[in-house]
Amino acid sequence: MRRGALLDYLASDAAPLAAAQGALFAARDAWRADSRCAALLADLVDYGAGTALGRCPALEGALSDPALADGPVEAFLDHMLPVLAAHPLGQMPFRHGNDGGVGTLLLAREGRALLSLVVREPGRHERCAVSFGDGERGEIVLAGKARGRLVRRDATLAFEPCALERGTHVALDLTRNALLVDEIEARLVTLRLVRIAEEPGPTREYDLANGQLLHQSAGDPGESRQELMLALLGRMGRTDAAPVMAEMTRGGSDHLRWQALRECIALDTAAGFAALCDIADDPADSLRAPAMALRDQLCAAHPALTELEPA
Repeated sequence: MRRGALLDYLASDAAPLAAAQGALFAARDAWRADSRCAALLADLVDYGAGTALGRCPALEGALSDPALADGPVEAFLDHMLPVLAAHPLGQMPFRHGNDGGVGTLLLAREGRALLSLVVREPGRHERCAVSFGDGERGEIVLAGKARGRLVRRDATLAFEPCALERGTHVALDLTRNALLVDEIEARLVTLRLVRIAEEPGPTREYDLANGQLLHQSAGDPGESRQELMLALLGRMGRTDAAPVMAEMTRGGSDHLRWQALRECIALDTAAGFAALCDIADDPADSLRAPAMALRDQLCAAHPALTELEPA
């Protein structure tokens, strides 16, 4: 059957695609129940709820010994590949993506923990920046060969070369450590475990050449959505949102409070400046110093603002 005819057929009858998805979901469930990975996935539940990795023996073992990681991965292939071969137009019931020669497949997510397979294609990967998040990550090489660098962030960035081959494993505190894979000789396959911090701080990106901070973004997806909301309301000129923005400066992360303050000042000078003064006059506020500096800067540029300062 020609490709166009096949697509027309599938569009006219949803039953084949529904059957394909049903088969793939059944294969996923069979993998989860397979004895080769049941203990690993049970540990992932505990780890995602905050249990220390040392108290999750199956998970800790898979992240330190490739022979222990092989079983769950082989079980995944045994269950999923035959069904994919039988239903090539089915959609994998796992989040997956590919970007710049790096493919990621999310095997499971429980609470704050994510377990993924990561594949990096051969070649050299040039980069000019490195990012640090908030959480912890363990990764073990299952196949392939590459060279990379461990990056440590203190007052400056420090680098340690590392060889990556089957059995190499790393444990990273993501606020201070990162792994850069620079050159891949043979396709690199790793099993990666990430646990996001309970209240994640911002993700920061630094210039590899000089260690300068290039960019900072919220580590919490919910906070990122709020930042986008603030920016959108600001660009729309929604002055009616200024009271809500002023209220947002009184609680939450420093990063989100500061964004709310900036947008509030831009929308409603009086409301925003009042919120700024509240922060600058509170000795216990973590944003007091930058708020005082901003207030002085604004008053110098716009002397009329001094009339809005509280007595």
